[in-house]
Amino acid sequence: MSKTLIYIEHAHGKMQKASAVAVAAAKAAGGDLTAVVLGKGVDTVAAEAATLGVAKVVLVDDPRLEHYLADIAAQAVAQVAKAEGATTIIAAATAIGKDFFPRVAQLLEAGMASDVTSIGTDGTIERPTYAGNVVSRVQIATPIRVITVRGTAYPPVAPGGAAAPVEKVALAADAKSKMRFVEFAETKSDRPQLTDAKIVVSGGRGLKSGENFTVVLEPLVDALGAAMGASRAAVDAGFVPNDLQVGQTGKVVAPQLYIAVGISGAIQHLAGMKDSKVIVAINKDGDAPIFNISDYGLVADLFKAVPEMTEEVKKLKAS
Repeated sequence: MSKTLIYIEHAHGKMQKASAVAVAAAKAAGGDLTAVVLGKGVDTVAAEAATLGVAKVVLVDDPRLEHYLADIAAQAVAQVAKAEGATTIIAAATAIGKDFFPRVAQLLEAGMASDVTSIGTDGTIERPTYAGNVVSRVQIATPIRVITVRGTAYPPVAPGGAAAPVEKVALAADAKSKMRFVEFAETKSDRPQLTDAKIVVSGGRGLKSGENFTVVLEPLVDALGAAMGASRAAVDAGFVPNDLQVGQTGKVVAPQLYIAVGISGAIQHLAGMKDSKVIVAINKDGDAPIFNISDYGLVADLFKAVPEMTEEVKKLKAS
């Protein structure tokens, strides 16, 4: 039976939702599943990963892994992959997964496919190209294959099953990093994380300024208990920071409800949100491409429509 190793990403002592998607992808592909957790003092993460339906969790607990550094993380995953005889190594296509999994592929001399949306039991892999307009079907010819999975590709596996055994292993003594951790500058917010939120409200260039994101859009975001997103045009214009960007070169989201405000619907933006369950678009241009994929569209002046929508949401919540 083939063996698959799944990297479990975590932050602040909690497993990231995207890793549960990676486990779901591994299950769909079949084979014997092992999860790997890296860090220092992260036994709780390993215990949570053990309830995802894997056969085993390997915990590499070492002070050198306390803070994420791409080169030593890659060495740790490659070490476990070799020890376990894994033929497939999977991670979520997050910023971290995209950062260090090519290094894992290099260390294992393995072929790699990134941002994958489907892994077949016959070895066929599907991944979007040309901003999602084309789906490529590929196969990796090397004995070992390395894969990153798009965070919206599969429903995440829910923890809570029978706990698999957790095996602690030591990081190789000669594992060294050429990087040095300086600081982690985190943007703190009371709102849900963009990639985990059930509702996302995104603004585009039609909002005209960063101030309007605050005055017009934020009240609707908070009334809905949503996460805030933005188009690349809004980010490039300096309206909001780039960690809010949704799209091909930003974050890929698939919430239950996606509300696009003042976003025309450039193909790069659609690539990051078109898998949302329900899409609502508000734009004064009735010919905007966003309406081609929206479930509900409102041709209106956003500066009038959004405050009205916010008030209606507040009334419904109060009733």
